[in-house]
Amino acid sequence: MTLTTTLDRATLEALAHGTHADPFAALGRRDDGAGPYVRAVLPGAEAAEVVARSDGAVVGTLAEIDGSGVFEGPVRGADPYLLRVTWPGGVVHESEDPYAFGLLLGDLDLHLLGESRHFELASALGANALTIDGVAGVRFAVWAPNARRVAVVGDFNAWDSRRHPMRLRHPSGVWELFVPRIGPGERYKYAIIGADGARLPDKADPVARASEKAPATASVVASPEPYVWTDGDWLAGRDARHRPDAPLSFYEVHLGSWMKPDGREVDWAFAAEKLIPYVVGMGFTHLELLPVSEHPFGGSWGYQPLGLFAPTARYGAPEDFARFVDAAHAAGVGVVVDWVPAHFPTDAHGLYRFDGTALYEHADPREGFHVDWNTAIYNFGRKEVQNYLIASALHWIEVFHVDGLRVDAVASMLYRDYSRNAGEWVPNQYGGRENLEAVQFLQHLNAVVRERASSAIMVAEESTAWPGVTRTTEEGGLGFHFKWNMGWMHDTLHYMEQNPIYRQYNHDGITFGLVYAFSEKFVLPLSHDEVVHGKGSLLGKMPGDAWQKLANLRALFGLMWTHPGKKLLFMGCEVAQGREWNHDDQVDWGLLDDPGHAGVQRLIRDLNRIYVGDPALHGRDAEPEGFRWVIGDDRANSVFAFLRLGPEGTPPVLVVANMTPVPRSDYRVGVPTAGFWSEIVNTDSNLYGGSNLGNGGGVATTDVASHGEAQSLLLTLPPLAVVALRLA
Repeated sequence: MTLTTTLDRATLEALAHGTHADPFAALGRRDDGAGPYVRAVLPGAEAAEVVARSDGAVVGTLAEIDGSGVFEGPVRGADPYLLRVTWPGGVVHESEDPYAFGLLLGDLDLHLLGESRHFELASALGANALTIDGVAGVRFAVWAPNARRVAVVGDFNAWDSRRHPMRLRHPSGVWELFVPRIGPGERYKYAIIGADGARLPDKADPVARASEKAPATASVVASPEPYVWTDGDWLAGRDARHRPDAPLSFYEVHLGSWMKPDGREVDWAFAAEKLIPYVVGMGFTHLELLPVSEHPFGGSWGYQPLGLFAPTARYGAPEDFARFVDAAHAAGVGVVVDWVPAHFPTDAHGLYRFDGTALYEHADPREGFHVDWNTAIYNFGRKEVQNYLIASALHWIEVFHVDGLRVDAVASMLYRDYSRNAGEWVPNQYGGRENLEAVQFLQHLNAVVRERASSAIMVAEESTAWPGVTRTTEEGGLGFHFKWNMGWMHDTLHYMEQNPIYRQYNHDGITFGLVYAFSEKFVLPLSHDEVVHGKGSLLGKMPGDAWQKLANLRALFGLMWTHPGKKLLFMGCEVAQGREWNHDDQVDWGLLDDPGHAGVQRLIRDLNRIYVGDPALHGRDAEPEGFRWVIGDDRANSVFAFLRLGPEGTPPVLVVANMTPVPRSDYRVGVPTAGFWSEIVNTDSNLYGGSNLGNGGGVATTDVASHGEAQSLLLTLPPLAVVALRLA
């Protein structure tokens, strides 16, 4: 067929080679004054026709221009039309023309994107399956302001970047395209030409709501159907569960290595069936999941994510994760997920140099590259990046109903010189080491979360003495609800690692934490970080023979559950696992055949029950008035005693720890009130694998003043044990 075209050679070449920056100026139905025609890029097609959508009548035939893959031909009529394309092998595909649709993103979306306050970002960017003018398809939209050209590629176009170039919406920097007659489940990426004209590796969608299962890296169009939640009562009561005076006990889990069933995949359905009942039975109030955002490398445990809006496909589809959260809420268990806004990996398909420039990260490696983790650092001073991260946080809370986020590596965000030598970092505008942009981002993040989801909690993993982490932003703080108490963790573990002979010289390892225990609202963490990378297990850190190791571990848990602060324990620690965590294996559940290990698990269950049920152990966690030393100076015997005091009208709890293997009888401890004090915790009980030395269920006071208190108790202190007594 002879074809006469008005298309100039440069435009033809650009369309043919996939470099044309403005496809809507050259493709689709057009009329240059000589009558209407249609132009389409269909490389590899054998034939193409234009048919009326109303009745299927052929209204035009397209011919290829000079073997370029660009087809063109006149058409009759004004009806909406379809392209009927014949591909090799006689395959015929019929669809609306993507270039027949008008502008997609509305003024409000563009305004919010321009203001960087589009907190429902996944409703505007990413891949959204929807219907336009009666036609079902997928609207793709991606922020790539410095790109010369962007196309969407996928199975639907044989991953050919010439087929579906996108339209740039000035001045937002967003590229968009509606691809008709595709839907959920389609794999896709973006083919980007940078400002310098170089073709980048195909990029996964930063706002994808689903992804391929690793190690594959494509994004996936998610289902548009919202999950039908049944947790309204849980959400209505969540605020009371998250107050500073509420008991919070987190079981930290890496799902892939918690339990590996024979002949069955570890997925969210398995977790709902096995993990949730286990957490309920153990008495934990919350599950904390290591990051579930999509991440390319399983060995990062999720801490190097590239899909901040997509639950990892390792465990199922997004709706499967939603169903798991719903099931947890139905069982009375909260779900907190670890979330990583500090950095991201430099995998070629990810955010790094996304449009050929340092878009999400800093260009200067002294600001934009993390030497410890070989990752890129987000540019917190860029408002679009802040919007991206805050929208991600809200996505997990609002779309997936998670009850909070534990924000990873906050210290690395706050300091420009974090893990850097002199000359390897850039001071702030005042010459200091504080990352002022990160501070502002964290304050903005926490303020928005408090505004939009006031009952969700934000928890900071922050390992320094940065002031006001849990003060509100109105008070000049960072605005977190809780902070991991890394100082308590380091000091306590260092103390516990000492041979009991030398603990008298490390007495401050236990007492010093109470100097600052109420400066923030703290969580006491014994997390995954303490049982990996050559650190051994908690049990392995304990000194002594096999019996003493278990006794020391039980004493550690007794101290932790009676100390001011919320609780967090990593999986496997509750069965006194002897080896460090391996993400490719599972918890050593077989240890529960041993009475000593089963006893530690029983102790954790009972500690949770007592902690949750007794207001003295949680009701004034964040108030100095909730704690009083009774004995803090008995270095020679390595004995500690303190009172936990709950709200007015609730009985106090006395906690006494003997951190040597020497039993002590008739040990006098002062108490404020006369009466019978019931023994509610004894980590040396034979129920837990101990020697069963104790106080026979409780002790009555004697009218002898001691330790500044009007009354006292004569106690038997078991070896390497913690006992707690409550005024009956």
